[in-house]
Amino acid sequence: MTPQFAEPTEQAIPVHVIEEGGQDAWAGQQPDHVQAWIRANGFTGSLGRHLLVPGDDGTPGMVLAGYGTAASRVRGRFHLAGIASALPEGTYRLASGLPPEDAGNEALGWLLSAYAFSRYRAQDGAKARLVAPDGVDAARLMAIAAGECLTRDLINTPANDMGPDALERAAHDLAGDFDATVSVTAGDDLLAQNFPLIHTVGRAAARAPRLIDMRWGKSGPALTLVGKGVCFDAGGLNLKPGASMALMKKDMGGAATVLGLAHMIMALGLPLRLRVLIPAVENSVAGNSFRPGDILTARNGKTVEINNTDAEGRLVLADALTLGAEESPDLMISMATLTGAARVAVGPDLAPFYTDDDAMAQALSQAAAQVADPVWRMPFWEPYEKMIEPGIADLDNAPSGGFAGSITAALFLRRFAADTPYTHFDIYGWNPAPAPARPKGGVGQGARALLQALPGVLGL
Repeated sequence: MTPQFAEPTEQAIPVHVIEEGGQDAWAGQQPDHVQAWIRANGFTGSLGRHLLVPGDDGTPGMVLAGYGTAASRVRGRFHLAGIASALPEGTYRLASGLPPEDAGNEALGWLLSAYAFSRYRAQDGAKARLVAPDGVDAARLMAIAAGECLTRDLINTPANDMGPDALERAAHDLAGDFDATVSVTAGDDLLAQNFPLIHTVGRAAARAPRLIDMRWGKSGPALTLVGKGVCFDAGGLNLKPGASMALMKKDMGGAATVLGLAHMIMALGLPLRLRVLIPAVENSVAGNSFRPGDILTARNGKTVEINNTDAEGRLVLADALTLGAEESPDLMISMATLTGAARVAVGPDLAPFYTDDDAMAQALSQAAAQVADPVWRMPFWEPYEKMIEPGIADLDNAPSGGFAGSITAALFLRRFAADTPYTHFDIYGWNPAPAPARPKGGVGQGARALLQALPGVLGL
């Protein structure tokens, strides 16, 4: 689905945004029957509450949208999206009361409230359509919403319909929309083209592993996005328990997120050269599965001791990062549902990221606050480098002890980025409980913050 703003119309129902405690002052400027209706319904402007005020003919004449207080609003985001989901079908316009600095985020949230994953069962999102508020870049917001919906659809699709082959088709479909090109290296050709870790992780699955390589743009700074595309992670021979497999269709959330971000970049025509690399595999079990104790040689020649086959994401990303670094892009970013340790550290709602560039970190943090896409900087902590050096090989894919799991995974990946400016996101890609504009299920994280930050970071 592609969320769209409604066309302006005189019949659009006005929405008046009212902060908590401001209802009496606002009502004092209204006719007596409106004041009586507000009092009779006990509307106080509390966050997330709304009141439909009937017109003379009994149909909705206006909506009062509670906007709470500044203190209450910081505990959530997309507050009007929750109200949009509760409104009857129709066209609405924001008439008064919304702070101008909030208009873009609230309008985006309203757009996203229309999302529903209906591939397997008829479902609807909010049917309240919004006229784009004055002063917002409607085309930009619709491009962002479309990219986010792409990410959600890809993550929500189960592995029987979203294997490496289907992820490849999704990349081709996206490329076709924007005149991008896609090349794919699959199966044993991965060995011939020197992608040994991608091949090793994916060779036990029925659907062949592959590296998807999409390019777009002819001029400007070079940006390479690398997304983990593990379409299902059974854990390999270190088989996951059943409960831990329940959400493993989302282990390609990094790939889904970089494709969503790529949609935003291409739809907005950012003046850069974009490359998207996705190692797409399933981590399965068969007679040719890789084993604990194996020592593998990566594309860049580094040897890796396998101490847990369930730490496979960093392996496939290693080959892709090495390939990306070979062209020395101006910036390389990886996104991956990589570690449970990140969830323990920051929970499901924050997207932790790693970078050595303080200016990049500051730009991301500021952008995240501007677009309500929360991120949190984590350290490439140098003293932990020795934790990923097992002695028998250059690197250990799963250091013992369990400490600092997200950090050691990020340090592992950095070894393959060479000297390229590099930022890594360890995302969750899943919303565990419904929230305004974010139903339970797949969700993009970090993409909107990156999109906001990129012009400054790359000098666009």
